[in-house]
Amino acid sequence: MKKHPLIHLIDLQKAGKAVGIYSACTANPLVIRACLQKAKDTHSILLVEATANQVDQYGGYTGMKPADFIQFVQKLAKEEDFDTNRLIFGGDHLGPLTFAHYEAEKAMQESEELIRQYVLAGFTKIHIDTSMKVASDPEDIRLSDEIIANRGSRLARIAEAAYQERLKDFPDSIHPVYVVGSEVPIPGGSQEAVDTGIQVTKVADFKNTVDTFKKAFPQESWPYVIAVVVQPGVEEKDAGCTDYDRSKAVDLMASIQNYSNLVFEGHSTDYQTKYHLRELVEDGVGILKVGPGLTYAAREALFALAYAEKEVYRSQPDRQSHFMEILEEEMLKDPKYFVKHYHGTKEEIAYKRKFSFSDRSRYYLPQEPVQKAISILLNNFKEGVPYGVLSQFLPREYTAVRCGQLKNDPMAIIKAHVGYTIDEYLYASHQEELG
Repeated sequence: MKKHPLIHLIDLQKAGKAVGIYSACTANPLVIRACLQKAKDTHSILLVEATANQVDQYGGYTGMKPADFIQFVQKLAKEEDFDTNRLIFGGDHLGPLTFAHYEAEKAMQESEELIRQYVLAGFTKIHIDTSMKVASDPEDIRLSDEIIANRGSRLARIAEAAYQERLKDFPDSIHPVYVVGSEVPIPGGSQEAVDTGIQVTKVADFKNTVDTFKKAFPQESWPYVIAVVVQPGVEEKDAGCTDYDRSKAVDLMASIQNYSNLVFEGHSTDYQTKYHLRELVEDGVGILKVGPGLTYAAREALFALAYAEKEVYRSQPDRQSHFMEILEEEMLKDPKYFVKHYHGTKEEIAYKRKFSFSDRSRYYLPQEPVQKAISILLNNFKEGVPYGVLSQFLPREYTAVRCGQLKNDPMAIIKAHVGYTIDEYLYASHQEELG
């Protein structure tokens, strides 16, 4: 059987090589196209992940079921002329995340169907997360590691059965690998008005997580557990991020050396500098999760083009896309995706709707009026962006265009802009060594 590329990553890490991989946690087609383009240019594999609230058996907030998501990404890959065999699909926070309002048995039954559909669809990196309480759990008592692990083991058994079922139709399917553990904040980003600081995972807690899960997991599944989610002291947040300070995580990072088959998975690594990202990989974080950092870059490029459009078509307002204004209108019509995340005065919240690093605007980009505005914006520059405004609003892309390294095309420009963020992760991960 073909070895999973992420098991190869473990082998390299344990051989002393600082090799990791970034995980693009997004359903944004502009971002995914940029990731595909960069993977194609660098001859590397690409890991794309869907989160349980994005994609589930009912469609999630994207309207896609697990099989739909894979078809969606594969379609983009073919359009970008990227070899789909070099794609890895991951499922993030698979468990009772969106079923926590049910009592335990109902929540677990829904979670079983969720993970079953992910594995059957072809997702091969499975983050089993049963850390959240459900309706029948006591409110004032922390969930024990035993309960969390036993629920996780139940889902692992479903995943194993689903894999065997998949083999009947796809006999060349590689065995899924598993990630266990959780982290703070919840998927989607922090909802706290005040930054209370980040606590690095204690070594004893990490070891207890591993021991408890190993004891509970099906014996045949444990060799495929490749990573544990910990908090190394990083967080994406409204104002940017909490930077990695390796001096505060020395003991935690040293502890991974005691496990020959495990690396750490780091969530919310968005907006770390490329140097901090490299330190994370060097210290044992093999998987770097990033989401808002990528969609923020796409939004930034779209805004830059919109500002350029206002200058180029200043005397023709009817021809303008009014992308920024329409995005704002859609956010105000239905504030559910940002109201718990943005705090402050009316003016401060208005600023955050546009420029917050939490990038809650990403939830509104798929809406039809916004998509129509994006289409108009791109069409207005289909013959290229005039050099003056390109230099003013997108100077790096201007230089690349002038040097013949980038086509003066709005889609190519957006992909290149997102690509600069991806470059930070490629600098850190050396993932081209994964083959």
